[in-house]
Amino acid sequence: MTSLTIAGVSAVSQGAQILVCEDEPDIAEILRSFLSAQGYEVSTTATGAEALERIAEIQPDLVLLDLMLPDQDGWEVLEEIRKTGTRPVILLTALGRVEDKVRGLSHGADDYISKPFDLDEVRARIEAVLRRSGPRLRSKIWIDDVRKEVRVKERTISLSPKEYALLKLLISQPGRVFSTEEILAELWRGSPYASAQDVQKYAYLLRKKLETDPARPEFLLTVRGFGYRLAA
Repeated sequence: MTSLTIAGVSAVSQGAQILVCEDEPDIAEILRSFLSAQGYEVSTTATGAEALERIAEIQPDLVLLDLMLPDQDGWEVLEEIRKTGTRPVILLTALGRVEDKVRGLSHGADDYISKPFDLDEVRARIEAVLRRSGPRLRSKIWIDDVRKEVRVKERTISLSPKEYALLKLLISQPGRVFSTEEILAELWRGSPYASAQDVQKYAYLLRKKLETDPARPEFLLTVRGFGYRLAA
């Protein structure tokens, strides 16, 4: 995904939800205020248990996780997050030893920031992790590629392998029009029997599952004469 700047806010941040799990109220408020000003939707929690509940509820795009929490070890929270998918996690903690950083990264954290921290560094690391995590229609469509699970807003939908492959292709570049020929080449590689009708069929089936009202699609759009795109 190309990072653009719109009105001073990086396009990476547009609509992305961040959950900050931090038990020090002053730090939590500083992060909430700063990240909100960068264009993120920010929620805060003070305990590991609350963080796991909020993750299940709002499906954030990224979790900023303190390791020293009042109710449980932050390492345990990280392990629980990893059981539910590949959502990016950045550890934010006073544990700054090299061995702590190695442990965090080896247990599935995407990055590690030591306290005290610089807010611009926090912003830059969040943007980098979101870029690496793979483009998606943040806070609207969420793909767990490990579990092959797709959530649309608050709904979990079941897709066939071909529907899933089509969604992954389209969501790889939101806003870009993929021609029927490109979709055929990617999803039916080497098949002499596939045709434009197959693309139309699976676009129709996928739209029925994605959209609240398929007759007035919000996500999967047909660009007549060209192909299909996902609304950015």
